[in-house]
Amino acid sequence: MKKYLYIAWAAPLAAAGFLIFAPTMKAGDVADSEHVNKLLSEAKTMAFVLKEDADIMESFTRSGVSWEAHAAQVTLIKEHVNDLYKQEMKLKEARATAAPWQKTAIDRIMPFIDELGGYTSAVIEHLNASPRKLNTAEYKDYLEANVDYSADLAAMIGHFVDYGKTKERMERLTNKLELPVSR
Repeated sequence: MKKYLYIAWAAPLAAAGFLIFAPTMKAGDVADSEHVNKLLSEAKTMAFVLKEDADIMESFTRSGVSWEAHAAQVTLIKEHVNDLYKQEMKLKEARATAAPWQKTAIDRIMPFIDELGGYTSAVIEHLNASPRKLNTAEYKDYLEANVDYSADLAAMIGHFVDYGKTKERMERLTNKLELPVSR
C-alpha cells in the first residue's frame, strides 16, 4: 500500500517542482518546434551545397571549360534549387506549429529561392540559346547573382539555425541554474 501512495504523490510533487523552476511562458508564447528546427537544419545543409555548386559554376567563367560542363553544373544547381523548393514547402506545412522566430525564418526563405530559380532558369535559357557564348556580361551576371543569392540564403538559414541552438542552450541553462526568466 505504501508503494502506491508514494506513486500517487510523486506525480503531483514532480509537477509542482516543474512549475516552480520551469521558465514561465507568457500567454501566446509558442515553444520552438523540433520538427521545424530539423527542417531548417536540413535546409541549411542544402543551401550550403547549392552555394558551393554556384561558386564552382561561376568559376567556369575564368577557365576554358566546355559548354557541356556548364550545362552539367547548371543541371546540378537546378536540382538543388528544386530540392530547396520542396524543403520550403515542408517548412510551410509545419509553419502552424512553429515559434514566431521560426515563422520569420520560413517567411524569409521563399524570396531567396524564387530569385535563385529565376537566375538558374536564365542561365539554362542562355545555354540553350547560345551554348558557345559563355563569356558575355549578361551570362556572367546571372552566374554572379546565383552565387550572391545562394551565399545570402545559406548565411541567413545558418544564422536562424544558430539562433535556435543558442536559444535552446540559454533555456537549458536558465532551468539548470533556476534563474528567473526575463521577458
